[in-house]
Amino acid sequence: MDSSSAGNNAPAPGELTQDVRDELATLRDSIDNIDAAIVHILAERFKATQRVGRLKARHSLPAADPAREARQITRLRELAENAKLDPAFAEKLLNFIIAEVIRHHETLANEAQGKGGTAQDRL
Repeated sequence: MDSSSAGNNAPAPGELTQDVRDELATLRDSIDNIDAAIVHILAERFKATQRVGRLKARHSLPAADPAREARQITRLRELAENAKLDPAFAEKLLNFIIAEVIRHHETLANEAQGKGGTAQDRL
């Protein structure tokens, strides 16, 4: 210890006290729980979009629906703003999800047309 910190009980810069470690662990546990919830929510969303994709494939509907996607982006940006989340980030996230959904829908359409996949996939 140098003379400037002698007699001073404050931690050195970058040094964590047990209280800070405990708080950090609590916050990280909360983040881990939220991440798990996000994964489960996304899984449920993709289950629903897979059902939409199978319905579209059975009725020869296009994989993409630009008008719906635009409405969803507008809606999500508004939700993000109300939640104090960067709307541009929310839009990027939704665009990523939409692209994956369209990819799944195209795969289902190809399978329904007999271009691959199993009978079970086409159900």
